[in-house]
Order: sequence, then structure tokens, then C-alpha cells
Amino acid sequence: MTGAQVNAMTPEANSLYQQACSAEYREDYKTAVDKLLQALNLANNDVMIYTKLAGVYSEMGEYDKALETYSKVAELKPSDGYIYLSVGSIYENLGKYQDALNAYNKVAEMCPEYLYNYLNIANVQYQLRDYKSAIENYNKFLSTYSQHIEARENLAASYINSGDFTNAVNEYENLYRRNPVSFKNFANYGQALFQVKDYQKASEFLEKAVEVNPDNTSAHVSLALSYQELGKNEQALAQYDVVFRQQPALSSIRFDYANLLADIGQDEAAIANYKIYIANYPNDFRGYQNIGVVYKRLNKLDDTISNYEKALALQKDKKDIALVEDLAQCYHLKKDYPNALKYYDEVLAVNKDDYDVKYNKALVLHAMDNYNDAIAIYTELLKEKSNTNVQNNLTSALLAQGDKYLQEKNYSLATETYEKAIQSGAKDGSVYFGLARSYRACDLNERAAENYEKAISLSPDNPEYSKEYTEFIASVNKTPDVQSNSSETGVSEGGIKEISLSMDDAKQSEISESEQNKKLIAAGDASFKKDNFDEAVKNYQAALKINPSDEVTLLKIGNIYYNAKQDNKNAINFYKKSIVVNPNYADGWFNLGLVYAHENNNNKAKECFHRVITLNPNYGYAYYALGLAYEEDGNTKEALNNYKIFLTHNKDAAVTKSVQEKIKNLEK
Repeated sequence: MTGAQVNAMTPEANSLYQQACSAEYREDYKTAVDKLLQALNLANNDVMIYTKLAGVYSEMGEYDKALETYSKVAELKPSDGYIYLSVGSIYENLGKYQDALNAYNKVAEMCPEYLYNYLNIANVQYQLRDYKSAIENYNKFLSTYSQHIEARENLAASYINSGDFTNAVNEYENLYRRNPVSFKNFANYGQALFQVKDYQKASEFLEKAVEVNPDNTSAHVSLALSYQELGKNEQALAQYDVVFRQQPALSSIRFDYANLLADIGQDEAAIANYKIYIANYPNDFRGYQNIGVVYKRLNKLDDTISNYEKALALQKDKKDIALVEDLAQCYHLKKDYPNALKYYDEVLAVNKDDYDVKYNKALVLHAMDNYNDAIAIYTELLKEKSNTNVQNNLTSALLAQGDKYLQEKNYSLATETYEKAIQSGAKDGSVYFGLARSYRACDLNERAAENYEKAISLSPDNPEYSKEYTEFIASVNKTPDVQSNSSETGVSEGGIKEISLSMDDAKQSEISESEQNKKLIAAGDASFKKDNFDEAVKNYQAALKINPSDEVTLLKIGNIYYNAKQDNKNAINFYKKSIVVNPNYADGWFNLGLVYAHENNNNKAKECFHRVITLNPNYGYAYYALGLAYEEDGNTKEALNNYKIFLTHNKDAAVTKSVQEKIKNLEK
């Protein structure tokens, strides 16, 4: 035996020890302590008595005395590692988790066979927020005690706190499957599911969490965000309302709340909430960026620019290039061309091949009368692809530059530039008028006359061209010293066809896209009539690339999948898309309901048909479809009610007769 000598317990001491045990059992701890102290007077080095005394002190909450007594036990029997289990437990109760960990580590060192100790170690590591180590020890413990529910719950919580939400979801899923009735961790499970972006399932468990504990603000927040991600805006708004009633000063979620308000068009309310968020989180660039988006939608460009620039300043070296481009466009819309040019150049420094940005930069240069640089970019863009707007702007820039050279009396360059404008497609009389003046100034009268005549033929209603041509003819018949000074004049006031360099004009390409969209839909319709459904779908989908928010075209594709291909899954997908882009699209809701009815999902079918009636109370066949659904459910009363309403809308005699027969049979 190592350590101090341990005396054998005398009969008298043993009797006192037994009395102490009886008193402890009765929870008469004072008597138990008295008896044990008496026993120690008879056997002052007895480990058993000291161990019992330490335990009684612990039960009394006299932790300092308990620890002091366990220290004595350790002196008497230093090889006994198990006493450190009790020491660790006391420290744990006192919240001294590092001391508790030290004690449990001694148990692990001295009694490695005691595998249950892994749970003790893991629990205090969790309290110390050393989640990585806690996870390691929970898993060691569970490798032996795999059915231990509390350990698995703590392991799942450790995964959440360490940011390992995938493993947290797996643990909670196993716990829930094992015993769904006794499962209580709805909030943690739901929040873990939210973090792995399983928003539908997250919302289901978070709904249970707030049902069990309506005061769980965190669960309400995660539920609101889940609904928001699912596009369930009304439900999300309701949850935010609960959150702000419970914690009016909670500002951390004002950003997400403002995003929701902005998405549903409540712009002023969105701005108010972005401002609250910015006031509390002034260094989060997202607040400035998103409030800027709303201001831009409201055409408050100064406010937009101010907030965009704050957002970019906070981003420092990691600037969002899309935001820089948006800022450039705002300056462009304000016709602040130097700043627009500055930010377009920043974008091009990163995305040098961005076609649209290069085009916008060319428009800005054009508006700043920097025609040559604009011409260079227009020319480069046309090498990439044909574009009518770019071509027209190139022609206009060439014409303007030609006029500029003419004013500067640089006739050689003026002539060259006008010729390029003609090659580029200029068909306005002004280019030939400018060319005529340039040739006239160079005494190339024959060519000047030719171009005057061309200008007059293209613009016969412009009196200036005819007037100057008449004067030119008269002048060439005079002696050289009495030539007219008309060729010294600059560009005529009405001669140059103006181009608009606003952002709106830059968007004119959308018109051609709209025409292409119409052609593709028409081609799809034609293919559909010929039962060439694959070709129809191909054309419709091509049209949707131009206008992805076209609910009617989405419905047409859904109809093909439902009626022609009997592919309910894809039909549902496209019908749902039609009501996502337009929640008030009654036909989309009706056809979605038909597919659900076809799949015997009457509850969802009825939801759709009721939505149709809400949107359009005169949608007769929705009542008929509801009648069928209720009849299928055995709800005769509602079936009859809807059939009778349908008859007030129906004008088809054969259908009326059929429904009247249904009503007659149901009323028997």
C-alpha cells in the first residue's frame, strides 16, 4: 500500500459509521457528520470514513469542506482515481469547469477503463465552449454507449455551436426518428435545418418549436427567415410581427425584415427598417447597398448614390463589381458623365470583356462629345456581334465627329469621317450635307454639288439644304474673288440627327428582344397546333429566356406536360412557376389544382380552387372542380353548394344537364 498508513476501523468506529449511513439515508446530514467525526476520532486515518464524510458534505452543499475532505482521502489513498469523479462533480456544480476538467482528466489518466468518464469530460468541455474537444469525447462515449439520449442531444448541440450544421441535422434526425413522441429539440433541429438551407423542413420543426414555447424568440426569427426563403411572405410577416412584439429593440433582423418588405413592394417601410439596421450596424455595407436599391426603384438617385458609395467604401479592397456598375448607371441616369465614366472604368478594370459596360461607357463618351473614343468602342463591340443600336450610335458618333472636324476646318479628316459614317449606314441628309461642305471648302465643286443633291433628295423638307445649294451654284459661276463664305459656316442647326444618350435609349434593344419574344411564342403556338409538342416547348422556353416572368407561357408549357405528355411532376413545376411570377394568376392556380386532383391530392387541389375563386369569383369551373373534390371527400353538403354555384355561371346546356343530374343523385 502506498501513501499514509490506514488504520483498521474499530468496532466502535464501525458502529458510528453505520449510524452515520442511516442518518444520511434519512437526509439527517448534521447527525451523519457528527457520527463520522466521532468515528474519525477513533480511526483518524480511515479512508472509508473520510470518503463518506466528503460525500455527506457534498450533499449538504458544503463544497469547500467536501473538497478539503476529498483532499485528505487522496493523501490516504493516492492510487484511487475514482475520488476525482466526485471532485469533478463538485467543481461542475460550482461552475468551475476548468477545475472540473482537470479532475476528470485525472480519472482518465488513473482509470482509463472507466469509459463513462468521456461523458463527464465532454460535458465540461461543452461548458468551456471547447466544442471541438467536446465533440471528440461525446463520440468516444457514444462508441460504447450508443443509446445514451442525453449524450446525443449534447453532441448535436455541440455541432451547432461549432458551426457543423450538417452533422447536427444528422444527429437530430436520428433522435427524432428513434422516438418522435418524446423528441423536444424542435428549435435546435429547425435552426440546424435552416442553416443547411432545408427551409421547408426547417419551417415544419420551427412551427412545432414555437407551438411548444411561444416565447422562443430565436425560433420565431428562424421561422420567419425560413418562410421568407420559401416565398411565404404573409407567414414571414406574421412571424416578424411576433418577434418585434416580444423584443421591440431587436435590431439584428431588421435587415432581413427590410428585405422582405422591399420584395413585396412596401418600399417606405423597407427604407425605415434599413435605417434602423444601419443605425445599429453602421459598418455593414449590406444595409447601405440594399437601401440604395430601394431608393433607385423610387428614382431617388441622390439617395441611391450616397448609400452605394458608403457601401463601397466599407467594402474597401473587396468591392462588389455589380454594385460599382449599378453606381455608374445611377450617375449615367443623372447625366453626371465624368463620375459615370469613372465607375464604368472601375468595372472594366475587373471585367474587361463586359459587353454592356463597354456599351454604356461608349454612350457616356459620346454624350461628353468624346466621339473618337466612343467610335473606337462602338467599332470593337460590332466586331463581337451585330447590334442595331450600337450600329446606329456608331453612325451618329461618326457624323458628330465629322461635324466637329468641319468646324475646326480640318477638311481632310472631316471628309474621311463622313465617308465612314456613310459606310456605317448613315441615311440622313445631314451626312451628305456635311460632306458637300467639306468638299466645297477644298474646291472640289463637282463632288460638293453631287453631295448637296444627295442631301436634298434624302431630306427634301429641309430648306437650308436647298438654300445653300442654290447659293453654291451661284458662287461657282462668279469670279474666284467673290466666292461665298457659306462653306466657312459651321454645322447647320438642324442638320445633324440627334441621338439620345440616356439610359432609356440605351435600353431600346429591349424592343427588338420583345419582338423576338413574340415570334418565339407564335412559333411555339404553331408547333402546338401541329402536335409537335417538343418543338413547342423548345420555343416557349427560348421565349422565357427573354421574359422569364411571362406567366402565360409558363402555363402553356405546363399544359403540354399535363395534357400531352402526362408528366404531372413537370406540369406542377411550370404551373407553380406561373403563380410565383404572378400570384394573382387565376388560370395558373386552377390548372395546378387540376393536377393535384388528378393525383388524388384533394386537400391541395381544394386550396388551389379556393384561391381561384378568391381571385376571380366568376371563375365558374373552379366551383365545378371544387364540387368534384368535395364529392370525392364525401362532403356532400359542400359538393352540392359548389355545383349549384357553378350552374349560375355555366352556359353550356350539356354540362348543365350533367351537373343537375349529379345534384339530383346527391340529394337523394
